[in-house]
Amino acid sequence: MKQLKSKCLFAAAVLAGIAFSAQVACAQDTANKITVPLTDPSRPATVRAHLVSGSITVKAYDGKEIIVEANAGSDGDSDRGRHHHASRDEAPTEGMKRIPMTGTGLSVEAENNQVSISADSVRHGVDLTITVPVHTSLSLHTVNGGNISVTGVDGELDVNNVNGEVTLTNVSGSVVAHALNGRVLATFNRVDQKPMAFSSLNGNIDVTFPPDLKASVSMRTDNGEVFSDFDVKLQPNAPLQTVEDGRPHGGSYRVKIDKTVHGTINGGGPEIQFKNFNGNIYIRKAGGSK
Repeated sequence: MKQLKSKCLFAAAVLAGIAFSAQVACAQDTANKITVPLTDPSRPATVRAHLVSGSITVKAYDGKEIIVEANAGSDGDSDRGRHHHASRDEAPTEGMKRIPMTGTGLSVEAENNQVSISADSVRHGVDLTITVPVHTSLSLHTVNGGNISVTGVDGELDVNNVNGEVTLTNVSGSVVAHALNGRVLATFNRVDQKPMAFSSLNGNIDVTFPPDLKASVSMRTDNGEVFSDFDVKLQPNAPLQTVEDGRPHGGSYRVKIDKTVHGTINGGGPEIQFKNFNGNIYIRKAGGSK
């Protein structure tokens, strides 16, 4: 094989599943599995995986490469869409067999320890499994058709799921996690002294921190409750008021009081935001009650 370059680009053909590359720099195991060597394995990596449809699973290991595997998702949703439009857009298919579209359109690009992963498959969806070194920062987004799961990673995690759950297990570092229509579940081994945020529109937020967590917390849920086995010292300050005065322009005068509750844990520290609409918020101490 040619000597590995600092930049690699791989694409798997959508229909035939035939692998090709413009620059041969990745170790190709199968048409839908790619091993990506890092430019400098001694430095932390950054992995970005954004999907329109599909699930993302990330696991940490002791190795020094990024391993990406992709599998075509279920055809169930696409079948429903096909039947919905059959009478208007498609010819009769009686006596014919459907051929499943199993190509993933997997694309991986790497440069200077930064790896970007995508899949040219919207209607059918793709399930990604990514194996990374422990010290890796992640940006993971998906919209439809799956959950996001991360295990054992130490780094800065940006995780966003529109129609599914976010589960972070035994992670370290800092996290910004959002699930629009699903729960957010996270357990930390260690936290960095950096701001963090957890939010959901329709699902519980359940986060477990080390007992020595030092944080300033802001908490809000419109249709739920907040629970914690930390000793949260609530701030006695008056709620924040927002004044909108449109009278000089013929409008109205409006005062809005923020529903967010503020407090500190173990004397305070970097801000951690918890925001929910339809669901509870659980701020747990590791080793405490479940």
